[in-house]
Amino acid sequence: MSFSTSMTRLITVLALGSAAALGVQAQEPTPPSTPRADQREAKQQARIAQGAASGSLTARETRRLEREQGRINQAEAQAKSDGTVTKHERRRLHRMQDAASKDIHHAKHNAKGASAAGN
Repeated sequence: MSFSTSMTRLITVLALGSAAALGVQAQEPTPPSTPRADQREAKQQARIAQGAASGSLTARETRRLEREQGRINQAEAQAKSDGTVTKHERRRLHRMQDAASKDIHHAKHNAKGASAAGN
C-alpha cells in the first residue's frame, strides 16, 4: 500500500466520522427559545446596573430588583423544562417582565438613592 492510498483512506475515514458526528448533533432537539424575553431581561439587567452605578438605586433596591429578575429566570426555565413554551407561559413571562420594568422605573425615580440613603 502506497503512502497516497493510505492517506486517501485516512481522509475518507475522517470524513465519514465527521459526517456521522454531524448527523448525531442534528438529531438532538434544540431547547425552546424565548428571544423577546431574553432581550428584555438583558435590558432590565442593564437598567438595574446603571441605576446602581449612578446612585439612583440603593443597595437594598438593587438586591430586591435582582431577586425579582431571578424569579423571572426561574419561571422561564420552568416554562422551557418540558421542551416547549406555550402561549400562556409566554404571556406570564411578559407580564412578570412588565411588572419588573415598572418596579425598576419606580425604584430609580423615587426620592431614595444611594447618596440620599448614606450608602
